[in-house]
Parts: sequence; structure tokens; C-alpha cells
Amino acid sequence: MQVILRQIGNCVIRRCDPSDLIPVMEINMKTLPEHYSDYFYESLLSELPEAFLVAEIDGRAIGYIMCKTEYGFSNFKKLGFVKKGHMVSIAVIEQHRKKGIGKAIVEESMNGVKIKKCDEFYLEVRCSNTEGVRLYEKLGFIIRQRLKAYYRDGEDSFLMAIEFDY
Repeated sequence: MQVILRQIGNCVIRRCDPSDLIPVMEINMKTLPEHYSDYFYESLLSELPEAFLVAEIDGRAIGYIMCKTEYGFSNFKKLGFVKKGHMVSIAVIEQHRKKGIGKAIVEESMNGVKIKKCDEFYLEVRCSNTEGVRLYEKLGFIIRQRLKAYYRDGEDSFLMAIEFDY
């Protein structure tokens, strides 16, 4: 029984199920240059199912987001060691973009990270991805750092983060 977290028109956002992993990997292969092993997807799903979400239309996956939790130095406090949510990957198939689906899955993943009592949530985004940067800024993320040659192709990344108040 799948629990619908949010609905946008005919698009349903829900938690990922193990049976969704192959369609999620297919979306990743079609839309992003960064790819991961089968085990990596499985491990993130088992670690943080509250923030591994799928967007689907008529039972067909059209987007996903996957996250993990980790402990590390704060992106906001000097000398702070905190529990952080890390947005590892997000993608929406091109024909379904600009409909609010990406925004909704990020918002719902933020709720999932908060369930795990993370102090912060962060991500890396290509500096050339101006639409992505704009979306994350609208959601309250702040550019904290520029990571030189972060991606395999040599492109820089912005590290963006948001701090949670409970």
C-alpha cells in the first residue's frame, strides 16, 4: 500500500519502493551524467526511505529524489558537528519539467529529512544549472561554497544548504 505524500494534477509523489529502483535508474541514465551502482540506490533506499521519493503519472515514474544522512561539520556554525541530510540526486524527465514537480519532491524530501531530526540539509548543484540554483534558493537554500572541479567533467559545483529550526 503506497502512501501518497502529495499530488500535483495527475502526478503523485510517494515514497520509493524497491520495485521502483529500475525505473529510477533509467530516469537517472536519461537525465544526468552522474550514475551510481545498483547497490548505491538500494543502500540509500534502506537508509532513508523517508526522503527517497518517486513522482509518477499513471503508475509510471517520471522523477525521483534520493537522500542520505551523515554527521559532519556544520555548513553554518563554526566548529559545529551536526546531523545533516544530503540530497544525493534529483531528476525529472524533461517533458514533465516546469510543472512544480521538482519543487514538490524537494519539499517532501525536506520533510523526510526532518523526520530523522537532521539539523541541516545540503546538496551540490552544477554552477551552470541556473534553474536548479534558483529553485533551491526559493526553497531557502543558501550558496555556502563553490567546489572547484567537483564533477567528473571538471565543472564547478555550488554547495547549497538550509538550516532547520525545530
